[in-house]
Order: sequence, then C-alpha cells, then structure tokens
Amino acid sequence: MSHSIAQLRKFVAPEIIFGDGSRHAVANYAQTFGADKILLVSDLGVLAAGWVDEVEADLAAAGIPCQRFLQVSPNPRAEEVMAGARVYRDHGCSAIVAVGGGSPMDCAKGIGIVAAHDGHILDFEGVDTIRVPIPPLIFIPSTAGTSADVSQFAIISDPLRRMKFSIVSKAVVPDVSLIDPQVTLTMDPFLTACTGVDALVHAIEAFVSTGSGPLTDSHALEAMRLINGHLEALVANPQDGELRAQVMLGSMQAGLAFSNAILGAVHAMSHSLGGFLDLPHGLCNSMLLEHVVAFNFEAAPERFTRVAETLGIDCRGLGPRQVRQRLIDHLVALKRAVGLNGTLGSAGVRIGDVPFLTEHAMEDPCILTNPRRSCERDVAVVYEEAL
Repeated sequence: MSHSIAQLRKFVAPEIIFGDGSRHAVANYAQTFGADKILLVSDLGVLAAGWVDEVEADLAAAGIPCQRFLQVSPNPRAEEVMAGARVYRDHGCSAIVAVGGGSPMDCAKGIGIVAAHDGHILDFEGVDTIRVPIPPLIFIPSTAGTSADVSQFAIISDPLRRMKFSIVSKAVVPDVSLIDPQVTLTMDPFLTACTGVDALVHAIEAFVSTGSGPLTDSHALEAMRLINGHLEALVANPQDGELRAQVMLGSMQAGLAFSNAILGAVHAMSHSLGGFLDLPHGLCNSMLLEHVVAFNFEAAPERFTRVAETLGIDCRGLGPRQVRQRLIDHLVALKRAVGLNGTLGSAGVRIGDVPFLTEHAMEDPCILTNPRRSCERDVAVVYEEAL
C-alpha cells in the first residue's frame, strides 16, 4: 500500500440535530423516510420516565402508528434482538425509532440488521458483515454517554457464551440522531456518572488509538475538556440544563471520535466483563480505566501528556513517569467525585475468572487499536491489578 493511501481517513456520522426540543423532530424524519409504521424500541426505565409516550404521541399526531418493543435488558441480549425483529416483520414496520440509552439503541441496530437479512444476529458478529441496507434508524438518546446514536458499533450480549460481541459497520450508524439534553433530565446520579465516565473513556481511548487522526483528535480533545469540566457538577446538580447540555455535547463529540478512531483495551476488557457479569458498561469501564492507562502510557507518552493537559493537569517540567502518575491520580479522583469507586473484586470477579475474561477480551475488535500491543498475559495482569 502506498504511503499516501495509508494516510487516508474516513469519517462517518449520522445527520445530527442537537439541542433542547430536538426530540420533537421525530415525526418529521419518519415522514421523510416514508415510514407508514414505526417499531419504537425502548425499555421499561425509559417508559417509566415518560419518553416512550411522548415520542409515540408526536408520531401519532403526524398520523404515523407505532408498535412498541420494550423487552430490552440493560445489556441487550441476542434473543431480544430476534424477538424485536419478529415484531418488526409481523407488524409490517418500515423504520425503527429508538429512545433510550445504549441498550435500546444497540438492540434497535440489531433488529434492523435481522429485519433486513433474515438469519440470526449471531451471524453478523465482527466487522463489515452487513450485506444489504437496513431500515431507517432514528435515535433519541436518553443518556449522555454511550453514543450508540452516532457510532458504527452495536454491542450485543450472548448469555449462552456469557460474552458480549461487537458488530462494526457503517450500516449501523443511525440515519438521524436527535440529541436532546432535556431527555437526560430523567437520569439518576449513578447513571449520569456511569455514562459520563463511559464518554470520557471513549474520548481518551479514541485519542490514543492507533486509528486516531486529525479528523477524530479535535472531537476527542473537546469531549475530554467538556466532560472533565462539567460532569462532577452535573452529578451534584442533575436539574441544571446548561450542565446537561455541556455533558451531552461532550458525549456526542466523544462518540464521533471513537466511532471513527475505534477504541482500546479498556473497552475490549469491559465488553468481556459486561458479558460475564451483566454489569453496567460504564461501571466496567470505570473500574478498568486507570489500570489500562498505566499499562498503555509508555506506548504513547506524548498522546497521554496531551490528555493530561486537556484534563487541566500542569505538565510543565514533569517527566513521563510523573505525568503518568498525575493523570492516574486525576482519573481516580474524578471517579471518586462522581461516586464510582468500586473494584472488580467488589463487583464479584474472582481471580479464577481472569483467564475466561482475558480470552474474550483478546477476541474483541477494540484490542486491535490499543496503542500498546497486548498479549494474553498483559491483559490478565491488568485484570488482576483491577481486582
């Protein structure tokens, strides 16, 4: 491959409408896609918060009927995707609207894949496995974190193998993302902290990823600045609309960065952990974050120094080891400040689980773009340190 081709970078993103009230554009877009019936994918928590009724009413006012699909677990399961695809087909739906966090959005992506192809969702594991166009996807995120609404990832759990698998394709980038900070008003402080730290990890991993480049770096750095500067205050003042908008914007920027630069070992190890113990994804990330940063630092010291500077750490006159320690201390302090201080051991991981977790982390596509090459022993040691 010639040098010039190796430097080419592709950047994919949905059409994005950002701002308070953007959720009300849902019917407008459904009409644009010519949808005569919508599969509305969400979960019981989002239903209880009132957003399902509101979106359904907006669509009904435009004369567009909905079929609800709410059987989505916090880590969406392969069989739930299959059930949703049956509902999509049985009711003659022609587009999918998802309102919720990463779980309903990832489930909706899976439903779209299966509805377009027949077959089983497990057949589409991996990169670029999708052969035909999937139904239009209109997403309304209710958390400021996972960025499933802007990414080319869908992460599905397979309870039989006790693991999560990744589907990576620009076919699963939604057509439209209606990013409305008002919808995040109904998050509790724990969910705000988990999803906010997830977004910060997206930004850091995308910035040091081997897939990073000028199109993603600016998004990653701005995401770090916004989340680092506002997340702690938002967890303390969840009703503050301006703080919500800043964290939501940071989350969106982080999503644009990682969707295109891909991620690293925190996510590879977190996907393995979340599939094994069915824990919240953001919590898994937070428990692994500083341990992976400590492992990766030496492979990209200049990049990590820029991360530290962006997080407000004064690095003048410091050597790499000092910067590394200050960055780790800062990340741990931020986690504590938002109430996330658990270890893997406290979450139920035992030393005997490490080989299983390591094996699956090594199979995750995110490990391929980690800045430091990792063998099984490396990953096992990081898991052990995080216990």
